[in-house]
Amino acid sequence: MPPTGLQGDLFGGGASRPRAATSEPQVAASKKPPPSPPDADGTSLLGPMEGAPPPPPKPERVVLSVGELTRQLKQTLESRFARVIVRGEVTGFRGPNARGHWYFALKDSGASIDAKVWASMAARLRFALRDGMEVLAESSVDLYEPQGRYSLIVNRLEPVGEGALALAFEQLKERLAQEGLIGPGRVRPPRPLPFLPQRIGVVTSRTGAALQDFLRVLHSRNPRQSVLVADARVQGEGSAVEVARAIQRLSRTDVDVIVVTRGGGSVEDLWTFNEELVARAIFASPVPVVSAIGHEIDFTIADFVADLRSPTPSAAAERLAPVLADLELTLATQAGRLRRAMERRVLELREEQGQLASLLEDPRRAINHQRLHLSEQVESMMRVLRPSVRGHREGLRALTERLQRARPQARLGEQRAHLLKLAMRLSEAVRSGVAERQGALASARLVLERASPAAQVSREHARLAAQRSRLLALQQGALADAQRRFQRLEGRLDAMSPLKVMSRGYSVVFRQRDGAVVRTGADVQVGERLGLKLASNGAKTLGGCEEIEATVTAVKGPVDC
Repeated sequence: MPPTGLQGDLFGGGASRPRAATSEPQVAASKKPPPSPPDADGTSLLGPMEGAPPPPPKPERVVLSVGELTRQLKQTLESRFARVIVRGEVTGFRGPNARGHWYFALKDSGASIDAKVWASMAARLRFALRDGMEVLAESSVDLYEPQGRYSLIVNRLEPVGEGALALAFEQLKERLAQEGLIGPGRVRPPRPLPFLPQRIGVVTSRTGAALQDFLRVLHSRNPRQSVLVADARVQGEGSAVEVARAIQRLSRTDVDVIVVTRGGGSVEDLWTFNEELVARAIFASPVPVVSAIGHEIDFTIADFVADLRSPTPSAAAERLAPVLADLELTLATQAGRLRRAMERRVLELREEQGQLASLLEDPRRAINHQRLHLSEQVESMMRVLRPSVRGHREGLRALTERLQRARPQARLGEQRAHLLKLAMRLSEAVRSGVAERQGALASARLVLERASPAAQVSREHARLAAQRSRLLALQQGALADAQRRFQRLEGRLDAMSPLKVMSRGYSVVFRQRDGAVVRTGADVQVGERLGLKLASNGAKTLGGCEEIEATVTAVKGPVDC
C-alpha cells in the first residue's frame, strides 16, 4: 500500500506536505539562473554547474484500485456535502416501491441527479409528489460504491412557490371532494342537529382552554346539559390517531351529537384536523359532528367534512344548548295554549255528540220490526216448502222401492241360482251319457262274449277306448262351454253392477237421518248431514265400501254438467 501521506496528492490537499521539506532549497534554487535547455540527447549544453545542489528526487508513482479510489471519493463527497439544499424539477417519479421508498431525479436546464426518499421520510410528507413539480430538497450526497453512482438522500422536501402544508391541504381537499366526502357532490348531505341533545360528546384536550370555554357557555345557558368528554391530544405527532379514535369511541355511546374542538393557533398547530384519518372518522360517525376549531378565520378539512362548522367553541355551545329559562317559558306558554285548545275542543265535541244523539233512532224499535218481518218470511217459506218436501219424500220412497228391486245383490243371486241349475243339468247329462255308454259297453261286451273272436275283441277294445276318449272330450268340452258361458254372464252382471260404476270415481250419496239416496239438490237442505259411499279397495258390496260424512253448506241451482 502506498503511504497515506502521498494519497492526498490526488485531491491537491496533501501535495504541499512533501514540498514543505524542500521549500528552502527550491527558494534558493529559484535565485540561480535557469539551466540551459538540454540537447536532444537530454544533456545540458552548459553542463553541470559547479556548486549547484542536486535535483530533488522524483515522487513515487501511486497506483490505486477502483475500490480504494471509490472509497476516497465517497469519504470526500459525503464529508464535503453532508447537508445541501438543492432546487430542481422532479422527473421519473413512479410512486413508492414495494418497501415504500421513493426514487426519482432532480433536474434543471443543465444537469440531472438521482434522489432517494426513504419510506420513513415519505410517510411524514404532507403533500403528494408528482413529475414536473419544482421542489427544494434538503439532502446529503451519497455514493453507491458497487456502481460508482452518486445520488441525494433527501431528508426534507418542500415545494417551491407554495408551502408544503398549503399544498397538502389543497390536495387532500380535492381528493375528498372527488370521493364525495365534502363539497356540493358529497354523498351524504349534512345531518340536522338535535334541538335539545340529551348528551353531548366532546373530543378535545382535557387540559385545554377550549374545553373550559365550551363548558362555561354551555352550563351558563343550560346547567342540566350532560357532557361526555373524550380526552385526546390536539396537536403533535400521533394526535390525529387519538382524535379519530376518540370520535369512534363517542359514536358507540349514547351521545346525540359530537363536538370536535380546540383553541386557536398556527397552521401547524391546527394541522391535526387537516389529517385524512380525522376527516374519514368524522364522515363515518353515525351521529352528527360539529367542528369548532380555532378562531373564526381558521378553516380545516374537518370543517368541510363535519355536519356543522362553528367559528369558536363558545359558538358551538350556544348552538347546541338553548337557554333553559327561555325553554321553560316557551313550554309554559305552549302548555297554556294547548290546555285552552283542548277545553274548546271538548266543548265542541260534547255539543256535536248531543246533536247526533238527538238524531239517532232507538235501535230496539228497528230490531223488533226486523224480527216481525223475519218471522213472516219464515212462515211464508215454510208454506212453500212443506208441499215440495212432501212430494220429494214420496218420490224418494218410490225410488227406494225400485232400487231395492234392482239391487245388485238380488240380481246376482238370481244369476247364481240359474247357474247352479245349468250346472245340475250338465251333471245329469254327463251322468246319463255315461250310463248310456256304459250300457252300450255292456251290450258290446255281451256280443263279444258271444262271438269271442280275438280280432273282434281287439277291435272292440280299440273302439271302446276311442269312445271313452271321445266321451271324455265331450264331457270336458261341455264343461268348458258351461264355464265360458258362466264367465260371460258373470262379466255382464259385473258390468251392470253399480259397484263397477262407483269404482271409476263415482259415489252414492244418502241422507244419514233416514238413509235415503240423494238424487237431486232438492233432496237435501243446508246444514243436513250426508254420507258418501266410495267403492275402493275392491269392495264387493255397499256394506264394504268406504263412507265419508259431510255437511251441506249450500245448494246451487241446476247447471249443465
